[in-house]
Amino acid sequence: MKALSVVLLLAALVLTIAAIPVSADNWSAQLEKQHALRHDRPDSRALCYIIWPFWSKCMCCAGYAEKDADMDGVPDSRDKCPNTMKGCIVDRDGCPIDSDNDGVCDGVDRCPGTPSGAKVDAKGCPSDSDGDGVPDDIDRCPNTPAGARVDAKGCPMDSDGDGVPDGADRCPNTPKGCEVDRDGCPVDSDNDGVCDGLDRCPNTPTGMKVDENGCTVEAKQFLDTGLISTTKILFDTGKSTLKPESKAELDAIGKILIQVPDTKIQVAGHTDNVGSEKLNMKLSEERALAVKDYLLQNFPQLEAEHYSARGYGESKPIASNDTKEGRAENRRVEFAIVK
Repeated sequence: MKALSVVLLLAALVLTIAAIPVSADNWSAQLEKQHALRHDRPDSRALCYIIWPFWSKCMCCAGYAEKDADMDGVPDSRDKCPNTMKGCIVDRDGCPIDSDNDGVCDGVDRCPGTPSGAKVDAKGCPSDSDGDGVPDDIDRCPNTPAGARVDAKGCPMDSDGDGVPDGADRCPNTPKGCEVDRDGCPVDSDNDGVCDGLDRCPNTPTGMKVDENGCTVEAKQFLDTGLISTTKILFDTGKSTLKPESKAELDAIGKILIQVPDTKIQVAGHTDNVGSEKLNMKLSEERALAVKDYLLQNFPQLEAEHYSARGYGESKPIASNDTKEGRAENRRVEFAIVK
């Protein structure tokens, strides 16, 4: 009878507690009590199921779930990094994973493939001032032009060595030595098909046939021999005044000379032995100056500092002065390349 009385008493107690309503407002308080109950009385979970109202038995389970203060999915009891930032991906010990070692954990890191050594912002992204894809901290060429392809150090690549980086170079296979424009395309000032820089004769007149060096036959011969000698430049007798019929020869020579603008040239006057040596020396110099002046005035492409004039008189004959034909050969004007 005594045992039966105890059972009836416990049943009455259970029914009384079960009849007590549990509002949503004190759900949290109940849950906290369950946490405390678990820690204070490890054997009380069974009792929870006995005395807790039947419609809220899950409170018993919740009350006994392990705490996870930083909400990283690893219980505090085995969490070796208990203060993990929200959003971080963690390992089995609850410690943040940082695949690229930039100091920002995976899950929070918006730039997960950051190169080693680059400084990053709070989101794990490196700064890249010139937008070349190489972070500022490891970029050795920080002012790369937009669109240029760069190497691992952030420096522009220039496959054809023309000074315009790949990516921005619209003519990527420019021959070595060619001068190029801002787009990396060869410049050909005289439109002869040979680019400036490789063109030995850069001022070829329009329409003239040139060799692989950009020179006409006449210009090439002048460069090879270093001399143009002519008896077709005529003067008034005993004077330095050019005769009109000399114009055709002077213009033909001028078209050759403009093709070699950087060459230093001496205009030399020569005479036969008719007259005094002193007079011939003076006359030959005046005639050389007259030729030089004509060329500089009529061919603005020529630079005056590249030209000099000198008279040799009768001192350097190339034929005998004893004949009319020989004396005609000696009365000449020469254009010599000055080494």
